[in-house]
Amino acid sequence: MTRRPAFRLQPVLELRRREERTAALAAAEAARTAAEAGRRAAAAEAAAAGALPTGPLPAGAFQAALLRARLATEDAAAARALATASAEQAELVAAAWTAAAQRTKGLERLRERHVQAVRVAEQAAEERAVDDLVTGRAGRPATAGEVPWTG
Repeated sequence: MTRRPAFRLQPVLELRRREERTAALAAAEAARTAAEAGRRAAAAEAAAAGALPTGPLPAGAFQAALLRARLATEDAAAARALATASAEQAELVAAAWTAAAQRTKGLERLRERHVQAVRVAEQAAEERAVDDLVTGRAGRPATAGEVPWTG
């Protein structure tokens, strides 16, 4: 059996597949980070809403409660900003994963075309061999002036 021609871009395809896997892992990690940041922001916002003074308090306690509420609100705003930034970062990482997947897919299509072309060539060679056997040309030397049929 003859050796099949190798797909010359196989090392590049393998590199692209590794890049895609790495990008997929990074996208998953960024999504987890963004989700966790969103949960922390929601918890901080709930804590800020609960930090407001609700009943009559002495003046000093009221001022302290307002200060705690202001700090809780600032913490919640910072947590929400972090959650927003994490979500944006996750979108960028997901876009990088999509780009890596598209590059891989393009090379995979080239490889599929190569494999198909090799199959077609092998099938054509096999058909020529069968035709030669059927017509009796196999094993007999070509005579002068005989043009080999390429069918």
